[in-house]
Amino acid sequence: MITRIVKMTFQLEKVNSFKQIFSLTSSLISSFDGCGGVELLQDAGNETIFFTLSKWESEAHLNAYRSSVLFQTTWAKVKPLFSEKAEAWTLNSTN
Repeated sequence: MITRIVKMTFQLEKVNSFKQIFSLTSSLISSFDGCGGVELLQDAGNETIFFTLSKWESEAHLNAYRSSVLFQTTWAKVKPLFSEKAEAWTLNSTN
């Protein structure tokens, strides 16, 4: 399993739009082949910063999702809402 963390910073007036998009797509992402779930976290000190944590069986599964129509159409809706470029990390468990 790998963990993918994506940090996204949104324009303040676009936060609710992002939450709606996530609400509509999170179950689709979670049910994507190889995905063990996706979680949305909001920064405690800055309401415009969000993180997604997703678990994947392998980097190949993550890359298949990133190449999918689901990802591309979702990202096309989310990206214009950013106030800063998104950052992402793919992590291996050390256990």
